[in-house]
Formats: sequence, structure tokens, C-alpha cells
Amino acid sequence: MKPARPPRFRRPRVLVACASFKGTLSSAQANAALARGLRRAGCDPDTVALADGGEGLVEALARAVPGARTVAAAVRGPLGERRTARFALLPPPPGRKRPTAVLEMAASSGLPLVPPERRDPNVTTTWGVGDQIRAALDHGAGAILLGIGGSATNDGGAGMAQALGARLLDAEGRDLPPGGAALLNLARIDLKGLDRRLRKVPVTVACDVNNPLTGARGASAVYGPQKGATPADVAKLDRALSRLAAVVERDLGLRVRRLRGAGAAGGLGAGCVAFLGAALKPGIDLVLDALDFDRRLRGASLAVTGEGLLDRQTLMGKAPAGVASRARAAGVPCVAVGGGVSFAARPALARRFAALESLVRFAGSKREALERGAFWLERLAAARAESWLKAVPSSRPRVPRS
Repeated sequence: MKPARPPRFRRPRVLVACASFKGTLSSAQANAALARGLRRAGCDPDTVALADGGEGLVEALARAVPGARTVAAAVRGPLGERRTARFALLPPPPGRKRPTAVLEMAASSGLPLVPPERRDPNVTTTWGVGDQIRAALDHGAGAILLGIGGSATNDGGAGMAQALGARLLDAEGRDLPPGGAALLNLARIDLKGLDRRLRKVPVTVACDVNNPLTGARGASAVYGPQKGATPADVAKLDRALSRLAAVVERDLGLRVRRLRGAGAAGGLGAGCVAFLGAALKPGIDLVLDALDFDRRLRGASLAVTGEGLLDRQTLMGKAPAGVASRARAAGVPCVAVGGGVSFAARPALARRFAALESLVRFAGSKREALERGAFWLERLAAARAESWLKAVPSSRPRVPRS
């Protein structure tokens, strides 16, 4: 009589979809580290590089869409310096002849491009975003998808508009200088010189937050300090954006002050609507749809997502929240790994995710987590995989014991 064969268990498939751990690991690097740890724990990981409108959007879509290519463009940086930014050209969708350009404002106007000692949203500009858009038009783009996360700016998109031919004038008819503070002197907007090609090219903005333009939850108050604004600067910049909103309403007939997402990227969300006629959409939903994420979730035992800091902003349209929503709809538990986890936001985060993990706590120090992020992510996944999978109903596959 032959001995009975030991039961064979299918290795649990885990979908790993992190945003970037800014300043430490890209989305792809974070995914790869977690995937290595999950394999060590007996899982079968499937990775999806993600972005929610900020850093990594171009890479995520260029990797995911067959036939996509990347292009380099000369642009101006947040302080006017010459830089090179890359954007993606995706093959034309059915029924169209021209490609879709995917741009990141962070490539020309992002916070990491400005040394900490020079960060000042009074003077930083979105001119480079306009340069990117013009380059996309020069390459024949028939539509533009612009990600606007991770900015160093607070100018309401004024620099972008000026780079594309718009004129923002003071009471003496002079063009405003770069920077958010200059908007205090805005008297008139003239769009006669705006690049005419924009009239036939729809612009969609991948927006990762829903803040209004001004007020206590506006661009200046919420995001100004991380860009170098003092409390006095925050008050001044909020007045400047309020002035922009008033002139936009008077000269262009558009109300952008309370628009959801208008405060994204220092008010660039409002500027894209006012100057480009753009549509603001949740960035993570655009990306997940483009990546066919719902199909990738089918058959998964678990989803693992994450970003540099899990806090209240995570729940306001960031990539991990988008992954959690899709996973919940598919009946798949979702774990979130952050470089850190905000203590104040932990109860709200716990309602969205099956488990929360802090890399800093696991690594033992912030320095270790920053300097050896990939090493510790791999170790974390290997150590925690079994406990994460306990959130899986008993009918799902179990982790095989080695």
C-alpha cells in the first residue's frame, strides 16, 4: 500500500502595489524588496508599480502600456535653473491618431529638486510644467495626462500659464515675476497668447488630494510649511491665491476657490482648470484603471501596499487608499506598510487596512529605515507574511511550511 501523499498547498498569490517611499525607494524598488521577502515566506508575489499623480506616474504607465516610450525635454526648474525632464508617450487609444503624453510636474517643479536651505514657495515657480506641456505638444500629443503631486511651488499654476504664453499682469501692465507671492499684485489675466494647440488637446490632471485652493485646508496652510513657508508666509501665500481666484473668476468666468483638488501642488490644480480647461480626477484611479488593476486582483489572497508615511493624507486620495478600496471591492484583505505611521491617524487607517506596519519601528530607527530601506522591507515581509495572511478567510490558500 502506497503511503499517502502529504497535502499540497497552492502558494498564496500576493499582489504588491506600493507608491514610492519618497527620498528612499521608488515604487518599483519598494515592490521588489517586499516581493523578495514574501517569496522567502512561501508566497507568490505579483508586483505593480504605482503612482497617484506624483513621483512615479510616468514610470508606472510607461512600464505598463505596450508600445509606450519616454522622451526627454529641456525645462526650467523650480528656481529657474535649466533641467531635463522625461515624459511618456503612450500609443493612441482606439479611434485616435495621436499619442497621449503622460507628464509629472515633479520632474520639473518637484520639492526634491530644491535644496532644503533654498526652499521658498514665495519664489518657486511652475514654469517648468509649462515647458513640459509645450514639449508634449511639439511631439504631437493628442491628449495630456498630467500628474501634479510632490511640488515645491505655491503659485497656483501662474508660471505654467506664463510659459505657455499667458500673461499675468500687475496694475501697471507689467508681467508678474515668478513665485507665489507675486500673485498679491495680480490685476489682470490675458490669455490671447496662450498656445493655440491647447484648444484641441484635452488635459486630464491626476490629482492625489482634494484640498480647496484657499483657507484652513487650502494649498498654503496644509502644504506650504513642508515647502519652506513660515507662518507669516502661509498667511501671505493664502492671500495671494485668494487674489488669483478672484481675478480668474472676474476675467475667465471660472470659480476655482472651493473646487475639490484646486489646492493640489500649491494651487496648480486650480491653475490647470483655469488656464488649460483641465479635468481634475483622482490620480490613483486613473493609474489603476490603466494598469488593469482589478483584473490583477482576481485570485489574490492578499494585497500589500504602502508609501513613505501613512497619515491622514493617505486617506485623501493617495495610492494606498486607492489600492485598499479596489481590494475591498474584490474581497481581498489589504495590508499597508509605511516608512512611518502617524499615531494620530492610526485609528482611521486601521479601519481601511487589515494591518499597518511601520518600517521605522521594525528597523529600530529612522536612520536605518532611510539608509537600508530595501533590506528592511524584505525582512519585514518575510517576518510578517504569515500574520498578514491570517486575515485571509480559511477557504483561501495557506502559507506552506518549509
